[in-house]
Amino acid sequence: MNPDASLLAVFAHPDDESFRPGGTLALLARRGVRVQVLTATRGEAGSRGNPPLCSPAELPAMRETELRCACKALGIHPPILLDYQDGQLAEADPEQLAAQILQVVNETHPQVILTFGADGLSGHPDHIAIGLAAAEAFRRAKDVSALYTVAVPRSLAETLGMKQIRAVPDEAIALTVDVSSVWEAKMSAIHCHRTQFGESPIMDAPKAKQRLFLGVEHFRLSVSRPAVDGKIFDILNWLEN
Repeated sequence: MNPDASLLAVFAHPDDESFRPGGTLALLARRGVRVQVLTATRGEAGSRGNPPLCSPAELPAMRETELRCACKALGIHPPILLDYQDGQLAEADPEQLAAQILQVVNETHPQVILTFGADGLSGHPDHIAIGLAAAEAFRRAKDVSALYTVAVPRSLAETLGMKQIRAVPDEAIALTVDVSSVWEAKMSAIHCHRTQFGESPIMDAPKAKQRLFLGVEHFRLSVSRPAVDGKIFDILNWLEN
């Protein structure tokens, strides 16, 4: 493994890092990749749990604690948090947001950025805004080799009846990762997000359905370019080594 191998995952809310890409992040960390999560908000517009686990004023700090718990469970670096308001990323200055992401890119030197695609996976405006800003940061950061986005193939969404997901054609999936070997780590990370646990219908689904949705992770390759040494980057090399 290249000792300088590094991935920066750029998301909007605490818990974005765990439910879809958490297993892949854990696998990469176990293979020696430096995995860093950048989260734009503290999720203060989200659930407080049912029954509530904290007051509204306490929720931002609690969700930050949950995020730190999840990153530890996945075996990745502690998160970097920005100070944007949950639910208002779409109204934020896109230039400022992209510049802040680029600053973290310049500090962490990732070969890969992982984020949301232009559809935000679920259409959430915060997801869309952070994905667009991360893509702009990638465009400006000439040393980053690949931009991946989390995705759900259409066939899987149809099998599970997930109409709220903005699924993509199966042939658009560039990377499929079986995360069964780190299942416990991923579920531990998900359980760290105690305030949000009841917000995901998949957590109430039968175990077989949970395994089908959470046990395999899918990604689109949005953009790639030759690395500094002229080689074409392939994240599969990280996952197979």
